[in-house]
Amino acid sequence: MTDPTNASPRQPLDELQVLAVQEKAITDRVDHVELYTMKGLLTLLWHGPRDAHDVVLLCGGAMGGLLGPADGLYADLGEQFTDAGIGSIRISYRTPNNLARCVADVTAAADIAARVGARRFVVVGHSFGGAVAINAAIALGGHAAGVVTLATQSAGCEPAHLLEAPILLLHGDADELLPPEASNVVRMLVGHGDVEILPGDNHLLRHSNRYLLDRLGEWIPLRFRPAGDLAI
Repeated sequence: MTDPTNASPRQPLDELQVLAVQEKAITDRVDHVELYTMKGLLTLLWHGPRDAHDVVLLCGGAMGGLLGPADGLYADLGEQFTDAGIGSIRISYRTPNNLARCVADVTAAADIAARVGARRFVVVGHSFGGAVAINAAIALGGHAAGVVTLATQSAGCEPAHLLEAPILLLHGDADELLPPEASNVVRMLVGHGDVEILPGDNHLLRHSNRYLLDRLGEWIPLRFRPAGDLAI
């Protein structure tokens, strides 16, 4: 018998107990990956080099989905980061609105990427996905280079004080579902980070696509630089 004290710890992907995997190249820049599990289908859209050292994990809200806010921001970010040699994975949860399972999905996506070369991750989450992103980054520990929340909820962010990675929180001041105070509460729980309020924008941040592309296109690559190269 194998001594359980000498057994290797189970990795996040192993915890999903995947039954089968299918993948198909959508374009020469995007792969569609499906993982079938006993608790649902986990779908990934993988932009950029599969062996990228730096990878952005993009998390949807309570209803799941792959596009993100701001009229398909996640697809646009995936294209933008591909040009910079950064990988991006858009994640469609097995069970949307189940925080523990959604965090497991994100860490499993990170595990898949790590097995082919990824070493650093920035996790981005919209609405409910803000709580997913923070908890996933905590689980990733030193491999988490940063977190971005977009119109985040505060529920589920109670362990945020454990987050060591830099965090940027963006929120519209006309959010009809979650007031911008939610981002301020999360910033308080984390104990560091920057909150930016987007004037006149709603929960889906529909007026801020261009700004978010520019802001995250600058902020996220900086997280992947060696610490000594980071701009103040």
